[in-house]
Amino acid sequence: MAKHPQQVAELGEGELLSRIFPRLGGARMPLGPGDDAAVLAAPDGRTVISIDTLVQDQDFRLQWPGGYSTTGYDVGWKCAAQNLSDINAMGAVPTSLVVSLTLPADTPVSWVEDLADGLSAALRALGAEQCSVAGGDLGRGNQLVVTAAVTGDLEGRDPVLRLGAQPGDVLAVSGVLGEAAAGLALLESSLVYAELSGWERALTAAQSRPCPPLAAGPAAAKAGAHAMMDISDGLVRDAGRLCDASGVRVDLDADVLKQEGAPLADTAAKLGTDPLQWVLGGGEDHGLLAAFAPERVLPRGFRRVGTVLPRLEEQGMVTIGGEPPSAAGWDHFAG
Repeated sequence: MAKHPQQVAELGEGELLSRIFPRLGGARMPLGPGDDAAVLAAPDGRTVISIDTLVQDQDFRLQWPGGYSTTGYDVGWKCAAQNLSDINAMGAVPTSLVVSLTLPADTPVSWVEDLADGLSAALRALGAEQCSVAGGDLGRGNQLVVTAAVTGDLEGRDPVLRLGAQPGDVLAVSGVLGEAAAGLALLESSLVYAELSGWERALTAAQSRPCPPLAAGPAAAKAGAHAMMDISDGLVRDAGRLCDASGVRVDLDADVLKQEGAPLADTAAKLGTDPLQWVLGGGEDHGLLAAFAPERVLPRGFRRVGTVLPRLEEQGMVTIGGEPPSAAGWDHFAG
């Protein structure tokens, strides 16, 4: 008879933590995991902080229709990526993470170890080696929930906020658009994962292990970006939020958006959809949306997608070639 995988209920909290801590790398800090609280350095005198949560069956599925099984590594990576992206969007550099895990009693210990490995690997691979896991919390519950709070260092710069975009500014993005949404559509489809092409598997990886462009945030801040934010809920929805904060509207370039969707066209045709929907409404690639003065040379990695215009009551905050967009983006509580 095959032995079942060891479950977290078979370990005490202390032993489970002893399995996790050695897997968490990163830069040194004055006091790391193991005490009641960590101690962090704050050389700038200010700390940027954000928090995000991943909930089983809301933000990820353990098992997808096509046969793909979400690993702990996937969830650890995604947890790191989405939190690091929020710090990036302020023009700051991430410095620490604290992570809270809620685990069902039958969660395999190996899954939790993989989560710690994925978290640590993402910090290295995404260019956040100076960021450390400072500690966290373990709890028992009916479903997997991973919450992380992240801190960042402005390195003497002012934070780049959502407000500040001005009429005449160039609207630009860094990172990919629509790949994570395409990957989600593939995972949720009836297509067998093992039979997907290499490109299609890469798209599913963009959903499960996104790669935010962490060098772009500080670069945009140094280049004088007027406004900036993380694209987490879709280009249209997040552009609308930037407009709302800045008191402006934006017109997106239809030809540019069509080019953005071109690499996704074959996959979209296979699934019977329009790739533009993924470009406009998919946000989990965690790219950046920023507004720059028109005379500025865009920082490396940024490309123009539209123009900032004065707010007009008779028009929506976001248009594409002057017309209303066909996609709205993600809302946790809608539908």
